[in-house]
Amino acid sequence: MAKGTKYSQQFKEDAVQYRLDHPELPLRKAAENLGVSESALKNWMKAAKEHEGSVPTRGSGNYASDEAKEIARLQRELRDTKDALEWKKRVPSDTSVHRTVLKEKIQKIYEDSH
Repeated sequence: MAKGTKYSQQFKEDAVQYRLDHPELPLRKAAENLGVSESALKNWMKAAKEHEGSVPTRGSGNYASDEAKEIARLQRELRDTKDALEWKKRVPSDTSVHRTVLKEKIQKIYEDSH
């Protein structure tokens, strides 16, 4: 399936179980049979091992606590603020360069007309 496809937790757990039930299949073939990428199946296998057979899914409510959710929100806000600040730092310098070029062009036009 296409990159960014979201699979349900049940699908992921069923995929992991399929892989465990068919150890004779190479990972690549098992993933192909399931219609998923090899890396996705590998990641789900790892997650299932780390979470006692459960494969957690990402989502807006998939945080360990309200505190973790707030931390994630603040990290996104900080990233967005830094991006905006960087952009704002560049704009005045770009504007002054454009202003100078424009002034030179106007001067040249004026000199050529007189």
